[in-house]
Amino acid sequence: MRTPEPLGRADLPAEVESVPLARRYVRDLLDRLDHKQTDDALLLVSELFTNAVRHSDSGRHPDGRVSVAVANHNGTLHIDVIDAGSTGQTPRICPDVAPDSGGGRGLWLVQELSTSWGWYETPTGRVVWFRLSDT
Repeated sequence: MRTPEPLGRADLPAEVESVPLARRYVRDLLDRLDHKQTDDALLLVSELFTNAVRHSDSGRHPDGRVSVAVANHNGTLHIDVIDAGSTGQTPRICPDVAPDSGGGRGLWLVQELSTSWGWYETPTGRVVWFRLSDT
């Protein structure tokens, strides 16, 4: 069995203005693969990066950073969004989001569009990841 092929990693300021930079970085990496799920990957990166800025300690500090790491494993994308974590908060899908709400659907979209997803704590923060098959 082959190991995942790392495609790249970007470390960006934990600011809302960095969301389009994260999307562009991932799009540039995926353009080489011609992956069928590129649009979904870009949407999910936007959602997770925005969540990291809004809800993690990365976004609470002026020098905070959020990273995006992309790998390919036999046509399945694996994308990590890495932040400083948040004491007392864990990623969760909001069960009752009002139809006219401007937010709260990010992890629901990740759950609906990805092949699989999850999160785990690290000594320096948190990783929220998703996978997308090229089928």
